[in-house]
Amino acid sequence: MSLFMSLALALGLAMDAFAVSIAAGIVIPRITLRTRLRLAFHLGLFQFLMPVVGWAAGLTVREHIEAYDHWIAFTLLAFVGGKMVIDAFGHEDSERDDPTRGWKLVVVSVATSIDALAVGLSLSMLGISIWTPAVVIGIVAGLMSALGIEIGRLASARFGSRMELLGGLVLIGIGVKILVEHLG
Repeated sequence: MSLFMSLALALGLAMDAFAVSIAAGIVIPRITLRTRLRLAFHLGLFQFLMPVVGWAAGLTVREHIEAYDHWIAFTLLAFVGGKMVIDAFGHEDSERDDPTRGWKLVVVSVATSIDALAVGLSLSMLGISIWTPAVVIGIVAGLMSALGIEIGRLASARFGSRMELLGGLVLIGIGVKILVEHLG
């Protein structure tokens, strides 16, 4: 696969991580360099790892994963997004959970990289080496995540808790989009 095709694929896959990062930038009361790096690193890492896992799994597990991968992504994103919507109505900034820590970070990282798993499966079936696309996908997702969290921070400073509500709805929307694409 050419570098250009890997980059195009990476940009497409990074959109979910970008949107999640915007939402994270909205809800985190104080964003530090460490916060930015933690989110970008984890989203980029999972976007790198999932195609490798999918590629390694190949045809042997594809039919088992395809049956429910979209439900997993939807459930994870709806849970995190729903919590953000609830928090938009009931918490002060100091009480908000940081989505760049603990299980929330793992949940968001997995949910946004399930499509990358499917890409890895597809590349395996086509006999395409995974390493260049996986590295490019990981780097692009990390960079887009760093940009997204900054955009979210700026929007939150300007629009306040309405942005947290919007961020939660965006996450739920991404989950619904994944579900509809796979069911339709």
